[in-house]
Amino acid sequence: MTNIKDTEAFPEVNEERDELYEHFRFTVDPGTELVRMDKYLMNLLANTSRNKIQQAAKASCILVNGKAEKSNYRVHPHDVITILLPHPPREIEIIAEDIPLQIPYEDDDLIIINKPAGLVVHPAYGNYTGTLVNALTYHFQNQKDSEGKAIRPLLVHRIDKNTSGIMIVAKSEIAQMKLAANFFEHSINRKYRALVWGDFPEDEGTIVGNVGRNPKDRLVMTVFPDGEAGKHAVTHYKVIERFGYVTLVECQLETGRTHQIRVHMKYAGHPLFNDETYGGDQIIKGTTFTKYKQFIKNCFSLMPRQALHAKSLGFHHPTTGEYMLFDSEMPDDFAAVLDKWRNYAKHKEYIEDDE
Repeated sequence: MTNIKDTEAFPEVNEERDELYEHFRFTVDPGTELVRMDKYLMNLLANTSRNKIQQAAKASCILVNGKAEKSNYRVHPHDVITILLPHPPREIEIIAEDIPLQIPYEDDDLIIINKPAGLVVHPAYGNYTGTLVNALTYHFQNQKDSEGKAIRPLLVHRIDKNTSGIMIVAKSEIAQMKLAANFFEHSINRKYRALVWGDFPEDEGTIVGNVGRNPKDRLVMTVFPDGEAGKHAVTHYKVIERFGYVTLVECQLETGRTHQIRVHMKYAGHPLFNDETYGGDQIIKGTTFTKYKQFIKNCFSLMPRQALHAKSLGFHHPTTGEYMLFDSEMPDDFAAVLDKWRNYAKHKEYIEDDE
């Protein structure tokens, strides 16, 4: 039997923690007798219930030879079984906290959140309270599912602490698994707005380069252009507005690796404005004039984080199949910095000549 466990196979927009899903691939031994798939997998996967396997099969998250099969499928020798299972973060007590949330939409299966910058998604080392999951646990405390069980937030993807924007969270395991499968198949449409240093010679383009953890600093990601490490990553970008020294771009994720937009833009020579982790918190383009330096300092003070916002999210509803698209306004800090740059670009010659 071949067992390949790939904890980075699921796309995500992650923070500093482990990936949300585990991707297992098994090749059935030649001498294996015919047996139900759920029973077969129960003997192979640790800490996984038969019900969770059945739910995964129902959500089309278990493939046999590339085709979704039901849990009562009888495995055959040489079958190749691929299974995607939610891998919950470290088990800690989740404290319900009354934290205000922007909720554009909610139904029995999922909830859409417009996450503010500064809000951590899930409790982890250094952030055990005050997270989105704590807030949702409070929001769901009086909700029950069809079987009378308490609703709890089930993450499908994440957004970095200091990135704002649209997120989707599942309210049932079946919804979580179906949405997770869509992320894995790249059928989720995610668009971001990013303010980056420098100008682009073209109006649109694509950045391709494996993304993985920097071997010298595990909290920082890097691009491995020769594919010698990391995971395949593709970011499409389109120029929205040019300000000379910085550019507002729309980024569409084809894959979703940790810090993908941030590290891809740095790799392309255009780090995100005020991105401390990837060098964008320094003056990279512009002049040496005192007024310009003060202008940048004022912008950094207005938006003390990387200039990245998850603008929209499109997906097929896990129950109805209906295509749903959610868009969000630019947050106040981001909008204020854009206004300052528009004004600077308009009066650039006058300001610099006056230095």
